[in-house]
Amino acid sequence: MSLDIFWFLPTSGDTRYLGKSNSGRAPTMDYLNQIAIATDKLGYDGVLIPTGSGCHDPWAVAASAIQHTQRLKFLVALRTSLGSPTALARATATLDQASQGRLLLNVVPGGDAAELAADGVFLSHDERYEAADEFLTIWKDLLAGKTVDFHGKHHRVEGARSYFPPVQQPHPPLFFGGSSPAAHDLAAEHVDVYLSWGEPPAAVAEKIADVRRRAEALGRTVRFGVRLHVIVRETTEEAWAEADRLISTLDDETIASIQKRYASMDSVGQQRMAALHGGRRDQLEVSPNLWAGVGLVRGGAGTALVGDPQIVAERLKEYADLGIDHFVLSGYPHLEEAYRFAELVFPLLPGKQPVTLIGEAVTGGPFDKSTLVSAAEAHKKVA
Repeated sequence: MSLDIFWFLPTSGDTRYLGKSNSGRAPTMDYLNQIAIATDKLGYDGVLIPTGSGCHDPWAVAASAIQHTQRLKFLVALRTSLGSPTALARATATLDQASQGRLLLNVVPGGDAAELAADGVFLSHDERYEAADEFLTIWKDLLAGKTVDFHGKHHRVEGARSYFPPVQQPHPPLFFGGSSPAAHDLAAEHVDVYLSWGEPPAAVAEKIADVRRRAEALGRTVRFGVRLHVIVRETTEEAWAEADRLISTLDDETIASIQKRYASMDSVGQQRMAALHGGRRDQLEVSPNLWAGVGLVRGGAGTALVGDPQIVAERLKEYADLGIDHFVLSGYPHLEEAYRFAELVFPLLPGKQPVTLIGEAVTGGPFDKSTLVSAAEAHKKVA
């Protein structure tokens, strides 16, 4: 079985430490394009482009990166609470054509009520999912070439049409993550790939079973993915040391303040992330090699797989055994860690090709290639 391995574009900035430090990197288009080019050449299947008031616009970022890549797919946020289904259907078709069919959509109904209020959206948690259901019904019919008349609680259109079809028919695949019953209903009815944040495998298995059951009741099938950070080093000891270093500049006051902010959110997924660690540093390994330290100060995906290449590959395969075939990964900083993960772990994953010169001596010196080859040949003759 081949696995789809995605990376992440840090459109709010990048860092070596999850806290105050001098290592912060601005999310310039040049830097984001560097990561996109690297992941394209390394053999990643796609990149997730996040969304939020602290991020660059994901559609604009994708439009910039598309022209610098050849095969990479772009998982772009479809904010159902912040735009009209007709306008975003046109934008979808345009970007899918521009990318020659490399567009994927990540459905985002909400997340943070305070952030949505700043954007003029005052719907409750379940109302956001009602609106998303109406939005996707209209959006999908438009991209399928239908003329749409729709009168709903949150959306109303009359004689709506989308005149330019997307490359991918009937529409680019829909991804989505959410942990509430309303979210699972939306996934069952509309999406192609359900994404879970990196909870322990048993908890992810329960979510998969629930979404699958709801989808089967509607005569649909859904694929599954998981969103994780990765901290992989040549030895497990080095990997755990790197995990400790990543949060070494954090103080308890900062952690408590951020956790208080997350506790006020109505996102069930965020509540589940916070419950894994409870804001405490002394209980961060929540499952074998699954570390919740990222979630002390980062909203959304807050867990990382930590270990040597063999251990990380084994843990990924444990998720794959649950039925997961999409992995959306990231690491700090994202440019260097994209290379590190591909070099160390790709050779151990089904469907992925090694990206290093395995078994070949490389020094980078201008005259060393011929010298090393001659030495190797001489060694063979002696042997």
